[in-house]
Amino acid sequence: MGQDYYAVLELNRTAKDADIKQAYRKLALKNHPLKNKEPWAPDKFRQLAEAYEVLSDPVKRGIYDKFGEEGLKGGIPLEFGSENPWSVGYVFHGNAEKVFKEFFGGDNPFAEFFAPDGSEVNTAFGGLRGKGVAKQDPPIERDLYLSLEDLFYGCTKKIKISRRVMNEDGHTSTIRDKILTIDVQPGWKQGTRITFQKEGDQGPNIIPADIIFIVREKLHPRFKREDDNLLYVASIPLGKALIGCTVDVRTLDDRLLNIPINDIVHPKYFKIVPGEGMPLPSDPTRKGDLVMYFDICFPERLTPAKKQLLRQALL
Repeated sequence: MGQDYYAVLELNRTAKDADIKQAYRKLALKNHPLKNKEPWAPDKFRQLAEAYEVLSDPVKRGIYDKFGEEGLKGGIPLEFGSENPWSVGYVFHGNAEKVFKEFFGGDNPFAEFFAPDGSEVNTAFGGLRGKGVAKQDPPIERDLYLSLEDLFYGCTKKIKISRRVMNEDGHTSTIRDKILTIDVQPGWKQGTRITFQKEGDQGPNIIPADIIFIVREKLHPRFKREDDNLLYVASIPLGKALIGCTVDVRTLDDRLLNIPINDIVHPKYFKIVPGEGMPLPSDPTRKGDLVMYFDICFPERLTPAKKQLLRQALL
């Protein structure tokens, strides 16, 4: 039986993103080898890092919830066919300290988390207490997963973060929630970066980190995006591939296109339908193309009479 990442973080399967962050923060500080001298602490620390890396990533978590550790690490069938219809299996890089530093920020994070008497210093959404000259914390990057429909129409996403905010006395601070609003524009592409300047933790002598959201595209059951174009695979029987047919395609905006195929469809054939792709980011009134590929379905058997007819027609 595979690892139970939820049990490692002492969570149930309904845990939300904030619960996962809070659990990792608490347990990682408790079990860090510099804090916990038990011989099992390094292995526990590594398990916590792997569990957090999986459960904090919506794609990895979705695969793990559905297929377990075996599916996550061994690869699963993709919803969209390709030359290699299996996803690449997840492999934990083994660097638990890297996960720890990326979560809390800074190159030497552990030194900031415990006072000289061993008590814990409270931190939140990335960023450390500064010392001496004010220095900005490194940017905090988070993935923003969007569907093709979100990127086709545009939408508004509201994301709640928890961060440390300085009180009026200038010395103490409080953890407060804040809603960040992202206005997704039609045609945005994977890798688009949205920056919220200085929205990280506040603290004495530090400049809050920038928070950067990076657009990631969710898998779609019908289409695959390639730049501004949409790729679609239509399954047609061999007979229609030879004599022609009409293919129905349901678009992202729920229109039904009737695409006539008058050519002979061979294995390398594709058809371009202009203007039925994704909106162009520079001009959403214009769109890329729909590129249709074909999966030709051969019959499992033919009667002698049909074989004779094919000989007469094709040979």
